[in-house]
Amino acid sequence: MGAGTEPDGSSRSDEEWERFLRESMAGASDAPKEPSARAREVAKRLRDEPGRGAEGWRTHTPARPKRRTGWYAAGLLAALVLLVVTFAPGRVVDLFAGDGPDSPPSAAETARPTKAPPAEAALRPTKDEPFRGSPAEGWASGAAGITVPEARAVGWMSAAEVEQALARSRDFLVASGVESGVLRGERPENAIALINPQQKDMQALLSTAFQSPSEKNDPLLLFSRFQPSRTHLVGDVVKTRGRLEYREGERGALQVTADVTFVYPVTRAGGDDDEIVRTIVRRELVLSWDDPDKVLTAPGTFSMISYKSHMTNAGCGATTGYFDPPFGSDRQADAAGTEIDPYDRTAPVGQGGSAGDECGKATRS
Repeated sequence: MGAGTEPDGSSRSDEEWERFLRESMAGASDAPKEPSARAREVAKRLRDEPGRGAEGWRTHTPARPKRRTGWYAAGLLAALVLLVVTFAPGRVVDLFAGDGPDSPPSAAETARPTKAPPAEAALRPTKDEPFRGSPAEGWASGAAGITVPEARAVGWMSAAEVEQALARSRDFLVASGVESGVLRGERPENAIALINPQQKDMQALLSTAFQSPSEKNDPLLLFSRFQPSRTHLVGDVVKTRGRLEYREGERGALQVTADVTFVYPVTRAGGDDDEIVRTIVRRELVLSWDDPDKVLTAPGTFSMISYKSHMTNAGCGATTGYFDPPFGSDRQADAAGTEIDPYDRTAPVGQGGSAGDECGKATRS
């Protein structure tokens, strides 16, 4: 095949060869061209300008992406908080608990605490805020403040029967220490109905305690009572904190231990001042729900194995069957008992400085 011949044998004209040669010498249309003299002058001036450095006039350095350290830090902090809440919820509550009425409530007590509640600001209670300035301000009230554990089968009782017995044990605590009529001095019929009528020593106490109270047969050992002619409760809320625990007792019985603190804000009946005193009572009871096939008992009742208590701001005079909170100058004369922190629940009643079955002087109320 000769030069200038197409694949089909045809030949190119002289004009076509001349155009081909011109385009070959000029270069392809899309080939890079050398910058003009003006372009070279502009590029030189831009390079020589201060702050431009060695960057070319058509170069571009993209901005580095910002590190999202804020998100990473927030995520790490959230993970740490979640771990603390999971494994130490009580510490979180202690950390954020405050003195105001809008403070979050204390976490339920599921085991004996390892430390007493922290000191509160010395704020005087008022009729609108009778628990102001005390740990009880963040406690639950009534039955809600008494923790009942999950039920399982024990001894002669199935899990369902244990659950019912635990509920009735808490009912006794509410009927004896929270029920409004009982607090005003009425006979605690609902609470008494839960005590085994065949338990002779308890029946002896109950038969005489309300008619002829004495140190041995004092209704205050089990029931909270105020004399309306001397003392009025402030509001209708009783703050409580405590728990129930249980295990298998003798002869396969369900043995329930109750440890509960009750806080009662009261004022002097007929008084013209606004002085409010908080009577604080802690009771530790051991109840036995016996197998009726082995122990003489009535269905739905328990036998009282033991009871202990300590009371502060409750009066330390003669036994009357009623709490007798001291007001004004009487508070100094009444403060002769053993000093105790009535909110410290770290030791059983009667141990660790807590007075058992006696009147005590409160280090705070």
